[in-house]
Amino acid sequence: MAGPQQKKPGKTVPFFASLQVKYAMSYLVIFAVVLVLLNTYPVIASQDLLFTSKRDSLKSQTAVMASALMELESLSADQVARVMNMLDNMGLSRILVTDPAGLILYDSLEAGEKDQENQEEPEEPHYRYALYQEVVGALRGKDVFYSRYENDVFTSTAASPIVYRGMIIGSIYILEVDAAQGQLLSSLQQNLRTISLVIAAATLVMSTFFSKMLTARIAALLRAIRIVGEGEYGHRLQIEGRDEMAQMAEEFNQLTDRLQTTEEVRRRFVSDASHELKTPLASIRLLADSILQNDQIDRDTAREFVSDIGAEADRLTRITEHLLALTRLDSLPAGQTEPVDLSQVADRAVSMLLPVADAAGVTIEKDLKADCVVRSTGDDLYQICFNLIENAVKYNFPGGKVFVSVYRDTDQVLLEVGDTGVGIPEEDLPKIFNRFYRVDKARSRAAGGTGLGLSIARDTVRRHGGWITARPRHPEGTLFTVGFPQYTAQPDRDEEGEG
Repeated sequence: MAGPQQKKPGKTVPFFASLQVKYAMSYLVIFAVVLVLLNTYPVIASQDLLFTSKRDSLKSQTAVMASALMELESLSADQVARVMNMLDNMGLSRILVTDPAGLILYDSLEAGEKDQENQEEPEEPHYRYALYQEVVGALRGKDVFYSRYENDVFTSTAASPIVYRGMIIGSIYILEVDAAQGQLLSSLQQNLRTISLVIAAATLVMSTFFSKMLTARIAALLRAIRIVGEGEYGHRLQIEGRDEMAQMAEEFNQLTDRLQTTEEVRRRFVSDASHELKTPLASIRLLADSILQNDQIDRDTAREFVSDIGAEADRLTRITEHLLALTRLDSLPAGQTEPVDLSQVADRAVSMLLPVADAAGVTIEKDLKADCVVRSTGDDLYQICFNLIENAVKYNFPGGKVFVSVYRDTDQVLLEVGDTGVGIPEEDLPKIFNRFYRVDKARSRAAGGTGLGLSIARDTVRRHGGWITARPRHPEGTLFTVGFPQYTAQPDRDEEGEG
């Protein structure tokens, strides 16, 4: 004996392929880009601002010094030193003044080290040249500025020519080493790094939280799909929020509602079909066993049993044919349609059923209007008319009447089949088009009914865009009404073109 069937576990999603990780990574990537910009743009902008400030400041200082020196007709070491001693060095690290050949006439570093008062003998002259590219550029008549930021220190140099009456008589070169501004910029970078670390930690926590919150609803939907896939059609999702996920949950619940309804209809149909097929099969089996077990059965009794077996076989055949017809209606698309006159089809169905009506003592009265054309197939319309008229004859009283009429009503063509028969109770009217539903089962079986004729008629009508209703007919009986869109012929395009 087989054990209980175990549920198949769902497929495990790889960690890096999960939506939660993807959402978290997307958040992290976005914030990483933001942090990179936060750590680069302000620093670069601050450096550029400081470079610009220093360029303007140093150029202004060189211009002032050059203006003071250009009053000298020629530059000598003593004259330059006298002028430079009167000027403020403005916090500069070094100041050089050269002649047109680049020979250093004044160096602030050496000037600060000399002690004029204690020098007894003059030093022997020594010659040094300022071999700096800034000085070379200045002696060519250019204002030069360079600045760099290394090891938390700004090092800036500037040079300008000294011009007297249009002639370059020398150059001035200044050097500034600014550690204070460098420390300020370094502190800014350190603060940005600290802020970035805090933001990164907060981003990691928030991205994990939000991605888990978002994917939790997706995981719940996935679990619900698996549960429904295992046959538990009563499972529903709890709808939270008003976003797209809530709409998906609502659509899922509506889908499971339809699946549950379809499954219930299928089970009921299978149960009813099994019951309907079981009854004639049981009768055939019982009659056959009676013939086989009774050795003394006479010929007339055996003939009667065989006749009953044939009747049950015919009934089984009708049920099978109706089931096949319903299956075709459920699974196959509508066939090739064409304009068909419903009055002519109804008249043919009445002609075919007249012998049955005469045998039952029922009169058929017809009122078939001309030019009642619908788009359908002749076979489908005939089956609808035949089923409705046959039911009206079968479930009528001897001496009763059946009324068949076809007419146009605005843009529709209506078929009405009424009778003076037993009628249908009000509470049963909504159910009579259900498969295997019969109001009076004993009378239906006696009349050879299968409980599928009205279902076939309804499905066939719907396939062609029509509708069907049933209501009590006063003073007695039942009235079935079928409506189809009226067919209107379209004018030939070729004829319109010729016109």
